[in-house]
Amino acid sequence: MQTCTSKYPGIKMNTKLTLRIDKQLIKSTKEYSNRTGKSLSRIVSDFFKIIRNEKLKQKKSGTTPTVQSLKGILKGSKIDKNDYKQHLEDKYL
Repeated sequence: MQTCTSKYPGIKMNTKLTLRIDKQLIKSTKEYSNRTGKSLSRIVSDFFKIIRNEKLKQKKSGTTPTVQSLKGILKGSKIDKNDYKQHLEDKYL
């Protein structure tokens, strides 16, 4: 059994948020909003969800977003451990 304390069962309640943002950024975001048909609130909400999901991925994997973005970047390349050893020798010896 699910208990709902909202005045409107089944409807997610949104909270108002006031932001201070650069005028040029607001202008370009409004242009993007018009092109895509998404409201500014939806764009900001989507961005917050991306941040939340990145944080969850980071906690789950234990790596930072930068390291995560580099994962698999050399897949399929012909670089091996000997190349890395040679690089270190050239750099430090």
